[in-house]
Amino acid sequence: MEITAILGSPRIEGNSEILLKETVRAVEEKGHRVKIFRPSIMNISPCTNCDGCLKTGICVIRDDMDIISKAIRTSDRFILASPIFFFGLTAQIKTVIDRCQSFWCEKYLLKKPVPEGPDGRKGLLLMTGGMNKEIEFTCGEATAKAFFRTINVQKHETLFYPKIDAKGAIKNHPTALKDVYEAGKRLVSKNI
Repeated sequence: MEITAILGSPRIEGNSEILLKETVRAVEEKGHRVKIFRPSIMNISPCTNCDGCLKTGICVIRDDMDIISKAIRTSDRFILASPIFFFGLTAQIKTVIDRCQSFWCEKYLLKKPVPEGPDGRKGLLLMTGGMNKEIEFTCGEATAKAFFRTINVQKHETLFYPKIDAKGAIKNHPTALKDVYEAGKRLVSKNI
């Protein structure tokens, strides 16, 4: 089973990365390989709304997004990990999602969604945020859901952790690391 993980945080060894690493540990212990992408250190231009993908479903911009697009096509499972900035996913991960407009065109205009494969496609969304309000995660969840459905992931799980702001603070959460470890195991189960 192929798994693609996209880390939205620009902070090295931050809370989102800690959660992602624990999730990946569970996945790898089950014998699966994970490709982790960190858009903050990649050359990915934002979508220019040029309509170049309308007729082909292929983005006309050539950059590191090509690598992520290939992984999206060949993976069975997907993990998005991001802190929340101003009630939304980070600009780094949002740039990747916006560039998936080509997948949207392919699925909805050309009626050629990414094939599900023998194990189906599932997703996992991990979010952290500094506020103590559930509403801060609402927009991030909506954006991730639109992304998942566009790449033909019909089912995903979401875990979010409020009041997590300082670097490494997630380590002090009473259940977070166990939560994401178990979520990683569920992600790669063949039970859709």
